[in-house]
Parts: sequence; structure tokens; C-alpha cells
Amino acid sequence: MDKNNLLRFLPPCFSLAVFTLSIWTIQNNFQHYQAANFWDSLSKIPSSNILWAIACMGLNYLVMTGYECLALFYVRRILPYRKKILVGIICSGISNSIGFAVLSSCMIRYRFYSNWGFSMITIAQISAFCNLSFCLGLFSIGSILFLKEPLAIPRLLDIPFISVRPLGIIFLIIILAYLFFTVVRQKPLIIGKWVIPNLSPQLAIGQLIVSSLDWSLAAMVFYILLKTSVSLSYPTFFGIFILAQVAGLASNVPGGLGVFETVMILLLAPFIESEELLGTLLIYRGIYYFIPLGIAILLLGKYELSNLFNNKKNSIPTSFVNNIKR
Repeated sequence: MDKNNLLRFLPPCFSLAVFTLSIWTIQNNFQHYQAANFWDSLSKIPSSNILWAIACMGLNYLVMTGYECLALFYVRRILPYRKKILVGIICSGISNSIGFAVLSSCMIRYRFYSNWGFSMITIAQISAFCNLSFCLGLFSIGSILFLKEPLAIPRLLDIPFISVRPLGIIFLIIILAYLFFTVVRQKPLIIGKWVIPNLSPQLAIGQLIVSSLDWSLAAMVFYILLKTSVSLSYPTFFGIFILAQVAGLASNVPGGLGVFETVMILLLAPFIESEELLGTLLIYRGIYYFIPLGIAILLLGKYELSNLFNNKKNSIPTSFVNNIKR
């Protein structure tokens, strides 16, 4: 098989790998829960809260498409918004759940953008920009919350700080340094093989706005489900949520499964019973991870089937088609 044929079959293989990882993630997640616990927890949450949480989740995933819009503006490429939505929803729905977000999101973006004529370098730039933007929101929100309300860090996390204040300072330094080197400085910063390009103030601010909204809405989904059980303010809850997410992301476990729950239970123990919180965590995972993952799998499957049908249609000889018409 020559190089061209190999490259032609590579993107569908990526999609097959993503499908396999997604199915494995769903099966692995459900092993940790029992159906009875799910329905029991669901019955304790008001239906209006569940509907609001689903609506908030939908808005959150729509906001995530902003990463694609900003990245395409950065590489000076134009695509219809429907394509940006398609890539954004599939990328977010799958990479949020199966873990190894950098690798999985790159695979998905390569599958779509290569099919639309983008070069490998451009696709790599888009992926790097989106992943960096996602982290910037965590740092910007984390710096504000951790400095405003310095939570105590559970010993289980094995972090060499007794509170999150030092993390808040580190996050703030990272954000200020990023803004200085990308906006204030008039030329790209080169660190070894890494090149941090010079950005316009509008693009850098857009990164911070989209990523901060992303994290804020993700926390709001959980807070809506939990607010009938605890009397916590949203900023206090948001700080706990961000710390749990930092621990989950650092673990590289798919969706932070187990790590995220453990930190949430430890920090919310004074406000809610562990059994009730576990039930709410289960509903949160169902709404925020499994519903988007299912939608993303269906959209990716539809896209692949459409491509397969179009390829077969285009492979039919013209003479054969003309004979049929006669």
C-alpha cells in the first residue's frame, strides 16, 4: 500500500479508535454505578432543576464551539458555522469523557479538517490553540476564586500546599505572563521548539471569555442539581468544583472518574451527606458527560456513513450511470 492510500485510510481509522474508546468509557463508567442508585437519586432532585441543568449543559457545549471559531480566526481560515458546531460538539462531547483530551481532540480535529482541505500544520495550530484556550479559562477563573476564598487542600491530593492560595498566585502569574508575551510583546516568544505567537488583544480576550464561560457553565450544571440540598453560595461552590477538576485533569483518568468525586465529597462533607452527594454526582455525570457523549457518537457516526455513501456514489463509473439513465 502506497503512502497516499495509507493517508486516505488513516482518518477513518481514527474515527474507529474514537468509537472504541467511547464505548469503553461508557461501559467502564456504568460498572461503578447501580441502576437502582441512579433512579433513587433522580427522584430526589426536582424535575425543574434537572431541566435547567440540561439547558445549561446545552448552552455550555454551544459556548465550547467558540474555541473552533477563535482558532479558525487565528489561522485565518473560513468555514460555515454549521461545520464549526459539528467539530466543536463532537470534540467536546468525546474528549471530555474518554480522557487524554489533548490526544483525542487532535484525532477528531484531524479527521474533519483534513477532509476539508486543511494542512497538517494548520490542524496542529488549531488543536494547540483550542487546548491552550481551555487551560487559560481554568487558570483565570482559578486565580480569582483561589485568591478570594482560599480553600484548604485535602491531604489525599498530596499537593505541597495547605490551601489553594499558592495555586491561585501561580495561576495568576501564568495568565499575566501569557497576556504579556502574546499581546504586549510585539514578536513571538520561542521556547525551545515551542513558539507562542503574537496575538491581537481582541483574540486574547476572546480566549479568556470563551474559556471562562465554559468553566462557569460546567460548574453551574452541578450547582443547579445540588442547590436544593446545600446552602452554599455559587462562588464558594465554584472554587470547590475547580479544585476537584484540577485534580481530575491531573490524574488523566477518563472524565476524572473517581478523583473528581473524591475531592467533591471531601470538601462538601460539612454541607451534605456523602450518599446524597454521590447520587447528585451520578446525575451530573449523566447530564454533563453521557448525554453529550451519546450525541457526539451519533453525529460522528452520521458523518462517517454520509462520507462512505458519497465515496461509493462517486466511485460508480460515469458510463454506467449514463447507461442507467438511457
